[in-house]
Amino acid sequence: MKIMFNKPPHSTAAPHDRPAHLHLSALCAGYPGRPVLREMTAEIPELATTALVGPNGSGKSTLLGVLAGVIHPTSGTLRRTGDRPPAFVPQRGATGDTLPLTVRQTVEMGRWGERGPWRRLTRQDHAAVDAALDRLDIRDLAARQLGELSGGQRQRALIAQGLAQGSDLLLLDEPTTGLDPGARDRIGALLTSLAADGVTVVQATHDLEAARTADACLLLRDGRLVGQGHPDRVLTPSALAGLSGRFG
Repeated sequence: MKIMFNKPPHSTAAPHDRPAHLHLSALCAGYPGRPVLREMTAEIPELATTALVGPNGSGKSTLLGVLAGVIHPTSGTLRRTGDRPPAFVPQRGATGDTLPLTVRQTVEMGRWGERGPWRRLTRQDHAAVDAALDRLDIRDLAARQLGELSGGQRQRALIAQGLAQGSDLLLLDEPTTGLDPGARDRIGALLTSLAADGVTVVQATHDLEAARTADACLLLRDGRLVGQGHPDRVLTPSALAGLSGRFG
């Protein structure tokens, strides 16, 4: 398995015409004794939003883990532009509500990759944290405990943590699950604006409505890629018919 990095070129092309920020070739990955992804070849465009869609067990979270670098492919090639580690925003349930962390402390954790958890943050680090808080419109929540927040507020805090890392690749696992329609729309609009500002955004989602607003889509089934391209061409009734009832 090879992982290669290249400098990202500037592009103003439409998402479907842009070069790939991530390119997977015959990629396989999984867990000891349990293969998940099978011979996956796909491209994810730069400076665009891409939705990973599929039923439970299709391999979305495993693929997201491979892109984040926390799961290592067993074979195949992963190539991406950029020279900074990707920013990974896990599901809200992966961060305990009972942790005694404020919103600011949560976002500051995004700078640990630069400083380590025990070193004092620099002026530049604090500026990055402030910018992320402002971008997510949660500066007024900075002193609040995570467990005191609504689901949408907490999700914005986690995304702010990802933004504070300063990466050009933002990966999110089910960012709108469990949120009310207003909060889902707000997160969706934010992800679109981030792509317009130079961040490649990839989200794994069960939410077909959210997936249809993305620039591109990868449709997975049983660890295999069964469709890729614009959501209008991928998420067709016939393509989804065999997956009916398997989303959760």
